[in-house]
Amino acid sequence: MSTIATQRITVALPKTLLTQLDAIVPARERSQFITRAIEEQLAILSQVEVVDETAGIWKDEDYPYLRDEAAMNEWLSQLRSGWQRPIG
Repeated sequence: MSTIATQRITVALPKTLLTQLDAIVPARERSQFITRAIEEQLAILSQVEVVDETAGIWKDEDYPYLRDEAAMNEWLSQLRSGWQRPIG
């Protein structure tokens, strides 16, 4: 079993949050729970950062077939028509 290096830190939590944590998460599972929560939040922040960095890259005029639902349906119909195999 591989061991991941860890380091203890001091974190101040609001008492109400700590009370909820104590009520739901067993004492020996708190570090793992908090680690997972931080990992999830960091993943979300990373995704938001990518969205912010790429905002504006998509130009509507480059994709007229996606301008509205009718245009998308027409484009998909044309695309899928090439997938049809003759029966028989």
